[in-house]
Amino acid sequence: MTNVCIIAAIVIYLVGMLLVGFVYSKSNEDSTDFYLGGRKMGPLVTAMSAEASDMSSWLLMGLPGLAYLTGIASPGWTAIGLAVGTWLNWLIVARRLRRYSANLDAITVPQFLSLRFHDQRNLLNALGAVIIIVFFIPYTASGFAACGKLFHSLFGVDYMIAMIVSALVIVGYTILGGFRAVTTTDLIQSVVMSIALVAVLAYGIGVAGGWGAVMENARSLSGYLTMAASHDAAAGTAASYSLLDIVSTMAWGLGYFGMPHILLRFMAIEDEKKLVLSRRIASVWVVIAMTASIVIGVVGLGMTKAGALEFLSGSSSETLIVRIASLIAQHGVLAAVLAGLILAGILAATMSTADSQMLAAASSVSQNILQEFGHMKLTEKQSLFAARLTIICVSVVGVVLARDPDSSVFGIVSFAWAGFGGAFGAVVLCALFWKRCNWQGALAGMLCGGLMVFVWKYLISPLGGVFGIYELLPAFLFSLAACVVVSLATPAPGADIEAEFEAAK
Repeated sequence: MTNVCIIAAIVIYLVGMLLVGFVYSKSNEDSTDFYLGGRKMGPLVTAMSAEASDMSSWLLMGLPGLAYLTGIASPGWTAIGLAVGTWLNWLIVARRLRRYSANLDAITVPQFLSLRFHDQRNLLNALGAVIIIVFFIPYTASGFAACGKLFHSLFGVDYMIAMIVSALVIVGYTILGGFRAVTTTDLIQSVVMSIALVAVLAYGIGVAGGWGAVMENARSLSGYLTMAASHDAAAGTAASYSLLDIVSTMAWGLGYFGMPHILLRFMAIEDEKKLVLSRRIASVWVVIAMTASIVIGVVGLGMTKAGALEFLSGSSSETLIVRIASLIAQHGVLAAVLAGLILAGILAATMSTADSQMLAAASSVSQNILQEFGHMKLTEKQSLFAARLTIICVSVVGVVLARDPDSSVFGIVSFAWAGFGGAFGAVVLCALFWKRCNWQGALAGMLCGGLMVFVWKYLISPLGGVFGIYELLPAFLFSLAACVVVSLATPAPGADIEAEFEAAK
């Protein structure tokens, strides 16, 4: 009976998401509707959609799992960096990007960069689209992996089958409803995620013996409850968390300036004046959600100490909330329904990011590569067909990449996040705030940042020591340097480009 209630709650949730897609399927008359919702998004939907698509399964799986194994330092500094990055992105990027993109009639990030720099060859369009596809595929794969882990650990369902079914639902409502469906489901999913965090936290503290018992256990572990050290669960020892480690971890916040699926939310709001309200909603929700997620990791270890949970090692620690939900389900029908809602929250975290990523990838292929770089003349119907076909292709490749059930959600998201922050972050900031920047500098910045993520991750970082920092930080800095140096070494933009820049202030 317990499993029936859980499955029923999840099925109702998934069907609801598909219904949202069906409702909005009639409203996509052109590509602007499909990719940006006609620039008519309200402040609440804009804020919660941006943050729900930002957090992904990382919030309910990766972050608690990391806190469970290593203590609060690594997830804590990551959360601080992300909170600061969120606030700054809304404060300095959102309004200007909304105004500038609307003035240029740009509906994707690569298209905005191409029009901003008057790139006649559409090289920025093509390169930007390729970068989006390259890094969104593993990002989407991490979401599918989370779905597979959820159903496999809870019901024993085959990992691959669980992934495929989840992918079909996400692809279904994204293809049907486009941006309006994605943002509306994101709003619903953020509410479900919030309920899941509160329910798991309250239950976990009770089972662990109360807040005092949780804290007593955490304090007894070397380096677990300090921001200056990291706990090693296997050895039971602590490792110092240096200033370099802190800077490297907080560099996660730099990624926001280059996240296409988040930047699209800024471009889609109906009134730039409402961005102030959106910023407040988004910033508060992110801080509360990440704090609750980290505390759940600490509480989960307290539950292990109390004997309610077995010790979760390696990537299995990312199933912590799933295990807690299964314990909740043992307390009757209503508790099983609540457990189903919690598990739906994990699905929500996954789906809210995967749908946004697939939509951004679709716009990159249909709008940026086929039409603008390839100069193909597509009707609106053909353009939307190409976009929907891209969504299907990205999801298929994502499922293939995530076929390993031992893959780490946190690890995959970390690399993809670095890719976008390194390739787009510095370039977007230069495009919005430095009128001397030109298309040659932007192209150099995107190339240098994107390549540096791979170089640092696989060639330099393994050297260890000071080189073992998060690849986003050196990629962002190299991208910024390349953008500035090349822009200064090549001809300055013309008067018409300067006029457009001034109009967007």
